[in-house]
Amino acid sequence: MEVRHSLLSLIRPGLHSLSSSWKDADVNLDFTREEQEFREDVRCFFQTALPDSIRRKIRLNRDLSRQELVDWTRILNRKGWAVPHWPIEWGGTGWGPVKQAIFLDTLQQENAPETLSFGTSMVGPIIYTFGNEEQKRRFLPRIANLDDWWCQGFSEPGAGSDLASLATTAIRDGDHYIVNGQKTWTTLAQHANWIFCLVRTNREVRKQAGISFLLIDMATPGVAVRPIQTIDGGHEINDVFLDNVRVPVENLVGEENLGWSYAKFLLGNERTGIARVGASKALLRQVRELLDTDSGPGSVAGDILRFRERLAALEVELKALEITQYRVLARQAEQGDTRQNPAASILKVKGTEIQQAISELILDMAGARALAVHDPEENGGHFADPDSWTQTVAATYANWRKISIYGGSNEIQRNIIAKQILS
Repeated sequence: MEVRHSLLSLIRPGLHSLSSSWKDADVNLDFTREEQEFREDVRCFFQTALPDSIRRKIRLNRDLSRQELVDWTRILNRKGWAVPHWPIEWGGTGWGPVKQAIFLDTLQQENAPETLSFGTSMVGPIIYTFGNEEQKRRFLPRIANLDDWWCQGFSEPGAGSDLASLATTAIRDGDHYIVNGQKTWTTLAQHANWIFCLVRTNREVRKQAGISFLLIDMATPGVAVRPIQTIDGGHEINDVFLDNVRVPVENLVGEENLGWSYAKFLLGNERTGIARVGASKALLRQVRELLDTDSGPGSVAGDILRFRERLAALEVELKALEITQYRVLARQAEQGDTRQNPAASILKVKGTEIQQAISELILDMAGARALAVHDPEENGGHFADPDSWTQTVAATYANWRKISIYGGSNEIQRNIIAKQILS
């Protein structure tokens, strides 16, 4: 007899033999009636509450202004959905892993912006997991409402993928740390008023053991931000210089010299989100829409069959990634929030590779039109309009070369997979 299981049944509480169930089941992606109704409620909210101007920008992969993201986050926060994965006491929803996955997938497919990940998915979980009560009360409500804009101070000129080699120091001086060093590739630091940093507080121990996690007010004397122009011509990343910056000891999260453990926790959360399955589904759907228009095929018109084969192959890979993502969520639900599944590295590697492949597919479809300059607002910003969808194709392709590097390069993730999963 053929045994069929919904994929979602595999992540219900109480089912622990995930691997054996996986091999024996004919898996599908059916949701329960309640989950389908929830998805419809979420979709309706995004369709009605999201401003059209923001939706157009996301659909065209254009940068939002600082104020646009603040406005959208506060719309979500009033709904109670700005930080759905947080504990209920700090603004979370109490949703299980299924509803959280449905919410994120629907948000991305509806071309709605995600909240600022540096606050909601990185430093926020660090604070409510490892911070003290005063830090939780001070920072968490402001993160949920985007009253504070956070940026991430991890990478340095000599410590990128080898993050444990960071050189920024924090020397205790009474009730302050004196911080000196440089952080680089600091995304959106030009908007930020707070930065969370890994700093070296002990040089006498092995390099991973002497790192601490500090919260630094960007308005503190000695903090300077210098823009870095990216290959697509944008200003998304920055250098941040720290010159004798006095940081109150009360801004230390957790214990001194345990920052490396906190960073691994944070990066595990980041890698899971980097998969961006819903966003990739939306892009592939847009590609199919374009193929049905006269403006779509472009330079691939002479070999449309081969192009459709590439598209179908990506859709299959994306479905496999989606299934893997549910498996990671299941394991996280079993282990609790503080134990990171190394399989998140699989999501990071495959998710970013698929996104890059999609950007290449769209660039090939645009052909020479990707070099043309158009006003994306003149036709309402619709992706399927030939005078707008090609506007950001080349810039997006160039910009997305980075996504296999940040969050821990894919080469490092393959090492993690080899050591912690395959060995």
